[in-house]
Amino acid sequence: MAMLHVVNKSPYDACSLETASSIMKGDDALLLIEDGVYAAVKNGKAAARLKGLKVSVLGPDLAARGIGEDKLVDGITIVDYAGFVDMVETNDKVQSWL
Repeated sequence: MAMLHVVNKSPYDACSLETASSIMKGDDALLLIEDGVYAAVKNGKAAARLKGLKVSVLGPDLAARGIGEDKLVDGITIVDYAGFVDMVETNDKVQSWL
C-alpha cells in the first residue's frame, strides 16, 4: 500500500517534513506544496532528508516563491495541479502533514 505524504510547511518553521520522511517506506511518495517547497532547494537545510525518497513539488507554488527548477535538489519532479490530482488517485492513502 503506497501512501502520499503531503507537506505544506517550511522545514525552517515546522518539523512536518522530518516526521513524514522518517516514516516513509517502499513506494510512498512525498509532495511538497505551499511553503513546503522550500525543502526542495538544493543545499538547503532539508535537502539531505530528501535523498532516496520519491519527491514531487507543486510547480505553481515554486513559481509563487520565485524558485526556479535549477535551484532544486536533483531528481525532484515538478507537477501541476492535474499532477497533484493524479498522485492522490494513484496512491492508496494520503496523509497531509499540517
